[in-house]
Formats: sequence, structure tokens, C-alpha cells
Amino acid sequence: MSSLHKSRIADFQDVLKEPTIALEKLQELSFSGIPCEGGLRCLCWKILLNYLPLERASWTSILAKQRELYSQFLREMIIQPGIAKANMGVSREDVTFEDHPLNPNPDSRWNTYFKDNEVLLQIDKDVRLCPDISFFQRATEYPCLLILDPQNEFETLRKRVEQTTLKSQTVARNRSGVTNMSSPHKNAAPSTVNEYQVLPNGCEAHWEVVERILFIYAKLNPGIAYVQGMNEIVGPLYYTFATDPNSEWKEHAEADTFFCFTNLMAEIRDNFIKSLDDSQCGITYKMEKVYSTLKDKDMELYLKLQEQNIKPQFFAFRWLTLLLSQEFLLPDVIRIWDSLFADNSRFDFLLLVCCAMLILIREHLLEGDFTVNMRLLQDYPITDVCQILQKAKELQDSQ
Repeated sequence: MSSLHKSRIADFQDVLKEPTIALEKLQELSFSGIPCEGGLRCLCWKILLNYLPLERASWTSILAKQRELYSQFLREMIIQPGIAKANMGVSREDVTFEDHPLNPNPDSRWNTYFKDNEVLLQIDKDVRLCPDISFFQRATEYPCLLILDPQNEFETLRKRVEQTTLKSQTVARNRSGVTNMSSPHKNAAPSTVNEYQVLPNGCEAHWEVVERILFIYAKLNPGIAYVQGMNEIVGPLYYTFATDPNSEWKEHAEADTFFCFTNLMAEIRDNFIKSLDDSQCGITYKMEKVYSTLKDKDMELYLKLQEQNIKPQFFAFRWLTLLLSQEFLLPDVIRIWDSLFADNSRFDFLLLVCCAMLILIREHLLEGDFTVNMRLLQDYPITDVCQILQKAKELQDSQ
């Protein structure tokens, strides 16, 4: 470890040991990349995403409260219809009589159960994350015992997927354009997909944990529910927390990821809501902002893309909506997110990163025809994300 890296770790530790965290100082340090040693990134992300407050003294109580709240969500939302009432003193016969699988009443527990399964089936298709690493296929050290205990009334999501007789169908909330978000070098080969095998009873793979997080989020947020692409947002968060060297915190990676994901989605959810596309907070405005920034910084390149009718929707939609999570390998995505989470303007820097990505391949784009350029933008060639971030910072400083 270099002396410079040791010095950076010490700088983070100095900020994080204060009774009240100096947020601006933490943002400044995190913007240049957070060391992974000692769980620093995990802790910094929790603060930057407003999961942990700036007062250190309250961390223990807040974490305990939030983790218990998540357990309560599991108890209430991953359950077979009728069982909850039966456990509250209503006999199973009465439950079956008043509410049954064919009950057409919209308030029927069974009706809700079947609608939930439609969402669950879509989530289950999408949680085959990061085919370039084996992490998500492996078993977690901390399976959810609440769900896996056969003595409990809860039903595992894997069993619901296996047993449901509903035809697999695309959830109506899928966005036009969102369904084709995968990048060529991110697609899993068939042999890779087959590695996602269900583990023996009593074990859970990491992808199953991600599936449960997304399902609970969809249940608690019916206004947006689940939209394809959310899986790509929650994946890097969960990976970071589930690989925390602090075993005490790693044990609670699922709950901590859920709340950080919820906070992050509160900031970027407008990108996933089609009715807001053309508003000032919607994705169309942000895509146009990338092009207007490019026009200001590199008129020649801007005119070339305009001449070829290469619209920002063709590539920037995915870049912005998924926070670049499909353009780079997972470690590089995490490094980019250090800077995005530390952005005081909350993701304005992402627009500059996208603009920097265009400028860094300007010579190729100026020489290429429509087909070549679309291939470049759909499968971005530069892998040195530090170069991209440095260019984006130059653009920011020149504003």
C-alpha cells in the first residue's frame, strides 16, 4: 500500500471519527474515490445516501430501529394469503370461506397475492446480475432465517416463482425503451445464466436477497412498483454492503441495502416514471441537457451527432437511468458511484460524466458513420473510468 493511499485512509478516518461528521469534507474526500479498506466505502455510502445521520452517537439506535423495521416488512409482506388472519385468531376454515383464490374482490388477499406474483415474475427475470462475476450466484453467509424457517408461515419467493401457475408476462409498468437496457458486453451467455441454480434448502444465493429487496420495495411503493432497470441500481449497492469486511455490518447487508436503495430511488425515481419524461425533472430533459452541455463544450462533435441524427435517447437514456451501471464492470461502476453520491448537486455530475464519455471518443465519432457510432455508444470502448471522471471534473471546473 502506497504512502499516499495510507494518507487517504487516514483522512477518511479522521473525518469519520468526529462526533458530528463534516459532510462537505466527507463529500470532498469521497468525490476522488473511497478506499475499500476497513469498510470505509460502506460507511461513507450510508452517510452520503442519508441512511446514517451526521451525528455518530445516534448510529447504533437508528441502525437497530431500521433493521427491525425491515424484519417487520418481511413478516407482513412475504406471507401466504389467509395465514396472517389465521394466526390472529380466525380459523383457517373461516379464512377460506371469506377469502379464496377465486375471490374477485379487489381487496381480496388472494387477488393481491396473484398481482404481486406478476411483479415477482418480472423481478425474477431481471436479477441475474453481473454475469462477469460469480458473487451473485454464491450463497450468502447470512440467509434470511425468518423466511427459511419451515416452522414459520412465510413463503420463500423462490417457491412462489416455482409454484405460480401464472403465465410469465411483462408487467404493465415496463417503460418503452427500458426493456432494451442491456449492453452487449453485459449480456450473460446461456451457460452463464444456467449457473443461477437454486441452492439447497436452508441456503440463499445473493441474487435471491436482491430479489427480495426489490419485491419489498415494489410492495411499499405501489405508485412506481418495480420497473426494469431498478435491478441494476440495487445490485452494486448490495454487493458493496454484502462484502463489507466488518462482519457485524455485513450481516445486515439486506436491510441496509433496502433503505439506501429506497433513499437513492427517492432521488432518481423520476427517471423511471414515464409520465414525467418531458417534465424538467424527467429523463428527456436530462438527456437534452447532456447534448446542450456537449454543444457548449464541443460544437464540432455536437453537430456531427446531429447530422447523423444520433439522438441522446439511443444511448444516454440507459447511461442516465442506470447511473452507468451497465456500461462498465462492477468495480468501475462502484468507483463512479463514489463521485456521484458525493456530488453536492445530486447527480448533476452524472450529466458531465456522460458528456466527458462523448468527448473522450470524439475522434472515433467524427470519423465513423451512423452504424459505427451507434456501436461505439452502445458498447462504450474506454475502460479507464478515472480518465472519464477526470475529464468530467475538468468540464465542471470550466463552467
